[in-house]
Parts: sequence; structure tokens; C-alpha cells
Amino acid sequence: MALGKRRREHQDTFWVTADKLSNGPRNVFYDRLNQLLAEIDFDGKLELAVEPFYQKTGRKCLPPGIYFRMIFIGYFEDISSQRGIAWRCDDSRSLARFLGYGPGESTPDHSTLSLTRERLPMEIHQFAFELILQATRDNGL
Repeated sequence: MALGKRRREHQDTFWVTADKLSNGPRNVFYDRLNQLLAEIDFDGKLELAVEPFYQKTGRKCLPPGIYFRMIFIGYFEDISSQRGIAWRCDDSRSLARFLGYGPGESTPDHSTLSLTRERLPMEIHQFAFELILQATRDNGL
């Protein structure tokens, strides 16, 4: 009886062209959800709603559209911790694309999610979820 081919470590190439990075797997669900969010101007409505809670100076904040997309990912993929959500988003190119990050860009870490969650009151969270639920209802999803 012969043994199969052994798993071996291999060295990755040093340079990778950008066109090879951008042709990663797609997720139809998240692509469609992004299309729906664009149709209802989800990001624009959220930015207006959260403006009083964001400072004009200091550290750059996580845009609310990205924050809520990450929260949606946690909900849809049954991930209850912010560390888990951040890890999943950074590990998946299709989820990074859903968030608006290109190849080679890091997605937000768990501490950024925590700071944003602490900054935004429950009314903003409710507003975001009502926006998406109304949009899905209106589009028969």
C-alpha cells in the first residue's frame, strides 16, 4: 500500500499582481445586499443620523456604513463577539469587498468596533436595522 502525496510547505511568491488579488471569490448574498444598501442610500442616511455623535477632530472614525455592515456580518454568520467579527472580515476577501476594502487593505479591528459601538446610542442601531428591514420588505427579500 503506497502512501499518498505528503502535505508540504511551499513558499509564496514575493510579488503578486493586483489583478490576481481582485479576482477572488464573490458572495452573491453580500453583493446583492450592497446593491440594496446603495439603492436606499444607507450610508448617506446613517452619516446624517450619527453626525452629532462623531467628533470633528482627533482619530479618524469608522464610517457608520462599515460599522453596521460588520454588525450585519456578525448577525448573518452567527458570530457573537466583536473579535470574531473583525477576524472573519479580515480573513475573507469577499467580506472585505462587502465592506469596501480592496486587496491588501486591512479591515477594522475589534477595538475600533468597540469604540464605535460605545459612541452610538441604541436609537442609531435601531434606525439602521429599521432601514435595512424596510428595504428588504420593499424589495420582497
